[in-house]
Amino acid sequence: MKTRIQVAAIVLATAAGVLLAPCALADDAAALYKSKCAGCHAPDGSGSTPVGKSLKIGDLRGDETQKKTDAQLIEITTAGKEKMPGFKDKLTADQIKQLVAYVRELAKKK
Repeated sequence: MKTRIQVAAIVLATAAGVLLAPCALADDAAALYKSKCAGCHAPDGSGSTPVGKSLKIGDLRGDETQKKTDAQLIEITTAGKEKMPGFKDKLTADQIKQLVAYVRELAKKK
């Protein structure tokens, strides 16, 4: 009986972890975006910050960005583009992929 309870507890804990993992990743991506991107690109991706306006940063939610492939956005985030610095030495490849997914989500909230 004790073994069944232990097995059930493990199964429930695993299921909870699987179900909650996407939420944790979304929170991580939002926190990454806020700390690394929002200063220029704005919390909503519009580029409407003072820095964004002065650099004429485009709207991440717009067609110009959203029509790019994930691979293109990963490359831009990794290597940088024009005045935007690259993040290859500051973020892992997984973190950059999370940011790209987050930018896709920003477009859905527009």
